[in-house]
Amino acid sequence: MQRDYESLKLFYLGKEKDASGESVPLLYKNKDLTTHAAIIGMTGSGKTGLGISLLEEAAIDNIPSIIIDPKGDMGNLLLTFPDMKGSDFEPWVDEQEAANAGESVSEFAQKTASMWEKGIEGDFQDKARVQRLKESADFTIYTPGSNAGVSVALLKSFKAPTSELMQDNDLFTSHVNAIVRSLLSLIGVESDEVSGKEHIFIASIFMNYFSAGKDMSIEELISLIVSPPFSKVGVFMLEDFYPNDKRLDLAMKINMLVASPSFSSWMQGEALDISNLLFTPEGKARVSIFSIAHLGDKERMFFVSILLNEMVSWMRKQEGTSSLKALLYMDEIAGYFPPTQNPPSKAPMLTLLKQARSFGVGVVLSTQNPIDIDYKGLANIGTWFIGRLQTKQDKERVIDGLSTSESIDKSALMTQISSLAKRQFIMKNSNENGLKVFETRWALSYLKGPISKNDITLLMKDKIAVKDATSAPTTTSTPRQNSLHVSTQPIISNELEQCYAYKSQSEDYNLQPYLLVNATVNFLNTPKSINAQHEYAYKIYLDGRDEVINFDEKVDFSGQKFDATSRANSSYYELPAFMLDLKSAKNIQKEVSDYLYYNSELIIYKEPTLNLTSKQDESLQDFKIRLKDRLNEQFDAEVQMLKEKFEKEEKRLEAKRATLDDRLQKEKSDVTSKATDTIISIGASLIGAFFGKSLMSATNISKAATSVKKVSQLSKEKGDVSLVEEDILALNEEIETLQSDLQNEIAKLQESDKVENISVEEIAIKPKRTDIVKTKISLLWEEV
Repeated sequence: MQRDYESLKLFYLGKEKDASGESVPLLYKNKDLTTHAAIIGMTGSGKTGLGISLLEEAAIDNIPSIIIDPKGDMGNLLLTFPDMKGSDFEPWVDEQEAANAGESVSEFAQKTASMWEKGIEGDFQDKARVQRLKESADFTIYTPGSNAGVSVALLKSFKAPTSELMQDNDLFTSHVNAIVRSLLSLIGVESDEVSGKEHIFIASIFMNYFSAGKDMSIEELISLIVSPPFSKVGVFMLEDFYPNDKRLDLAMKINMLVASPSFSSWMQGEALDISNLLFTPEGKARVSIFSIAHLGDKERMFFVSILLNEMVSWMRKQEGTSSLKALLYMDEIAGYFPPTQNPPSKAPMLTLLKQARSFGVGVVLSTQNPIDIDYKGLANIGTWFIGRLQTKQDKERVIDGLSTSESIDKSALMTQISSLAKRQFIMKNSNENGLKVFETRWALSYLKGPISKNDITLLMKDKIAVKDATSAPTTTSTPRQNSLHVSTQPIISNELEQCYAYKSQSEDYNLQPYLLVNATVNFLNTPKSINAQHEYAYKIYLDGRDEVINFDEKVDFSGQKFDATSRANSSYYELPAFMLDLKSAKNIQKEVSDYLYYNSELIIYKEPTLNLTSKQDESLQDFKIRLKDRLNEQFDAEVQMLKEKFEKEEKRLEAKRATLDDRLQKEKSDVTSKATDTIISIGASLIGAFFGKSLMSATNISKAATSVKKVSQLSKEKGDVSLVEEDILALNEEIETLQSDLQNEIAKLQESDKVENISVEEIAIKPKRTDIVKTKISLLWEEV
């Protein structure tokens, strides 16, 4: 059965002690993570376990996470075994540990499974919760620069930032500078962004390209370095600022990087698309783990900088929200956010810390090196989790860092930090008063330690197989007509431009004809505020036996480069007769225009319940993310309304509880303490969690059902206590009624909060005849 706190979007992170010394769950509002969090603790403090527990809670609440994992620990999130069978644990336990324990691997695995089950159940959890975690999210381990996990194509192209980001000149400049600095570091070029010619030159190329809204491939970058799209840099002529020989040398260095076999995997794999990393097409939250332990320092910095830049660009495209939309978690921030230096990763991370809150993105940073992070930059952190620290210097640095946000009792905090045991943390939450000391809960995932590349391959084998199958290159169309006109190019109308695509250096070339189509189609719908323009580019296979253009043979293409003249020793497959008899290109242009008129459409999405319509360039994935934001906001607003509705009744019950407590105290009997225990603490139930009080253990939550028996026992020990028995029974019934009503109301809210329960309608916007503009056709001869 689902825990009460999960109904209210509360994270269960560990156990604290109540006033009586009993262990009770520490609950944390997931909304508080929009003000970000930092986890600080030495090796062995339990820092990784706390981070994984926090991410588990997010996954259970359908909140996606993007995780940067420099050490390889976060892959443990995939080791979830609901059945707690030794056979499930066996592939993951350490053989040496089993040998040291004098046990076989299977025996040690069974012992580990039993220990994990006991640990989970000892922390107010059960195996059903492990199953829920496993089913709640889609878990993927990405390995940039390696095919051990799911590959990421980072060097294939550099994605243009969103228009929203480019409108902020400072952010746009910072975005480009981070890309250029990380790229130059890969090729071993040190160049300052203010005075370094290499940096300024390449940044100018990116600014020029991105300003036009174009993505840039690495091949295009190399070409543009040799032949830039501008003749001046600042007021100086290009040749004076950065002459041709230096440009060739710089282009060669980047080309050598791309050509290197060790970097081939950087050119393959999934695109770094933040929306796709957050949710599946069905709306399930994704936990996307980027394991970078196998990379060198330069490669790590390059990847982290690019990912953070993409995160900022994606974030600025989102609408504002007060609810938690997604998490960005980094397992070791030291080196990427230093106090004095400015690596390429620092600027985008600082932007996220300052601005992400408005967009519902929570940043969680973890480190075991507290003296190596910029605490002034972390002034935007709202929650600090401070674990065991070894040196006085570490403790003082953390306390000084906390003092940047507000005044605290440094001496008392130093004493508290010094007394922490393993898995104990101090929580300083700016959304609450005071400090809390708690012990982290038992992780639902099996914490085996760092996940190796072989482990990742084993965990990701099914996903890699699916990716390989879906990304396998499709076979290109092969000529169905075998007769060739050797050395003789067909004669066609001069109005039809011809171009050539050669793939090799050979003595002979066989060229297959394609109709090349470029067109612009406008989509206008004033009531829906749609004014979009789509560029279409495709080639259509031409067969000598065709009588008409077969549009079913079209293949999308863009960015392909062609030669204007043919090479010697070229042979040509036959053209259809209608191409040879063509008197004017206008006839084919009309056919293409007709095809676009009848077959082009712009799909927008609408959700009628929330009355939301997608923006003209918004994908279904992004639209569903925005829907989820609205549902979260609606849930939070309705919970607040529910609180106001029940607040008066809760206060009345609290007053009645206090009156009964006073009456029992007046008995001045040896059984007073026992009698006091029978009073129901409203904070010990769902009501307590709902009204922001500490939620007690599962045992205490059911105390209302057992208190009557305790009262009966007390009645035998002291007759005077029986005078309040009826009042206690009445209070029990009222609390149970209130709790039942709350549960029913919250269940209704939960059902309405599910994105899968709402329907998304597709609306197709068709173009008018006059909306089809700039249609250009040409004949392409492509080598086969």
